[in-house]
Amino acid sequence: MRANRCVRVCARLILLLIVTATALLAPPPPLFAAGAPPAEADVPATARTWPVGLRPRVLRGWEPPATPYGPGHRGVDLAAHAGTPVRAVTAGRVSFAGRVAGKQVVSVDLTGTGDPPLRTTYEPVTAAVEKGEEVEPGEVIGTVDASGSHCSAAPCVHWGLRRGDVYLNPLSLLPPWLLHRGPSRLLPVPGTAPPR
Repeated sequence: MRANRCVRVCARLILLLIVTATALLAPPPPLFAAGAPPAEADVPATARTWPVGLRPRVLRGWEPPATPYGPGHRGVDLAAHAGTPVRAVTAGRVSFAGRVAGKQVVSVDLTGTGDPPLRTTYEPVTAAVEKGEEVEPGEVIGTVDASGSHCSAAPCVHWGLRRGDVYLNPLSLLPPWLLHRGPSRLLPVPGTAPPR
């Protein structure tokens, strides 16, 4: 009888050790309810222009939250004065143009970016487009609204990017040549001698 009890206790201890080791060696649970956010590598660099200006100053960068409802900055703030034209960064369809919480917002679902599609948002922007309109890269979709900016240091436009409920870094839409564009340089044509 005592031997049976000892075997049961030992079996339970071994089972407890196996369960504990499995739990400790398993990957951590995702931070987001729908799974971890996709890596920036999953965002195609399809943008052909900045939303405002040629190379606007980034006043506040992307600060992803640690949890879905945690603190962070779910987009980037680009320096832009009231009345500055705001352009679609790539082709898409306007999914929203109107007010949200007292701010003028324009949202564009990006063409060919999967299901659900990537969606860019721009605020505060007085819309020059309507819901359902197709837009092309560089097309003016509105102007920076004089009111509603959440930037305190300087006027700005907030540019966001989402796939479904997951926020992503909108700067990842910009290809390296547009993100890090420097001054133009002329290169010699191969096979020609430099002028003397």
